Amino acid sequence: MNIILEKYHGLGNDYLIFDPNKNELELTEDRVRLICDRNFGVGSDGLLEGPILGGDKPEVRIFNPDGSEAQSGGNGVRIFGKYLKDAGYVQKNSFTITTLGGSQTLRYLNEEGTRIKTSMGRLKFYSDEIPVTGPRREVLNETMMFGSIPYRVTCVSIGNPHCVIWLNDISKDLACRIGKHSETADYFPERVNTELLRVVDRTNIEIEIYERGAGYILASGTSGCAAAGAAFRMGLTDPKMYVHMPGGALEVEIEENGEVLMTGEVGYVGRFILSHEMTEQLRRH
Repeated sequence: MNIILEKYHGLGNDYLIFDPNKNELELTEDRVRLICDRNFGVGSDGLLEGPILGGDKPEVRIFNPDGSEAQSGGNGVRIFGKYLKDAGYVQKNSFTITTLGGSQTLRYLNEEGTRIKTSMGRLKFYSDEIPVTGPRREVLNETMMFGSIPYRVTCVSIGNPHCVIWLNDISKDLACRIGKHSETADYFPERVNTELLRVVDRTNIEIEIYERGAGYILASGTSGCAAAGAAFRMGLTDPKMYVHMPGGALEVEIEENGEVLMTGEVGYVGRFILSHEMTEQLRRH
């Protein structure tokens, strides 16, 4: 039997869709890691398994390229929404899906379904909700040591944990240097996504991202929302802003109750039918 994967990207953050209704292979950590490998597999920043049907909402599982499972994902959720439209699972303009981190509502903003507005959940700054070690408190503008260097950080959860570092100058190299220490630092019992934040003005910020389980990536929806939330909470921006990443920009709006809305584009790359050799290799893993 052939294994069929559909590939999409959200601002250069690419995911593979594994539809369990069209594929019989059971996904494991090793199999996800091989599929996402850019040298020995198809290659991607992650894999989406869905739709998982049976409940009142279509469900999606979000995997990092190291095989670990993520609670949520902004670009991944938009990509999944586009796939549901393309594959004929959804005919409505607005619908709700379920992730490990909870329910999210999506709305198509154009006929093609390439521009999607997504509810991302509520920002949480308390340490036990992120989680961050130590006594319960809001983790705002604290000093943390990464690689023996102190940084001022604000930590936040939007279904998954984030550490936002406000700097005057940011770069890929710096994100990688800090991220390799921050991802697995003792402060974060479930590891952490790291965003380097530069504030351009009240309605524009720039970020560089080092994602847990993936490393450096060009864009991330949850990272964009977390950085926007941290910037707004620190009084650096208005509640509605553009988040600029190397892969492109997202629109993020923070409501009074802390709920976040995100709008962005999705692109379709193509269909991959795995070879017999690759399929057998996956079955052996």
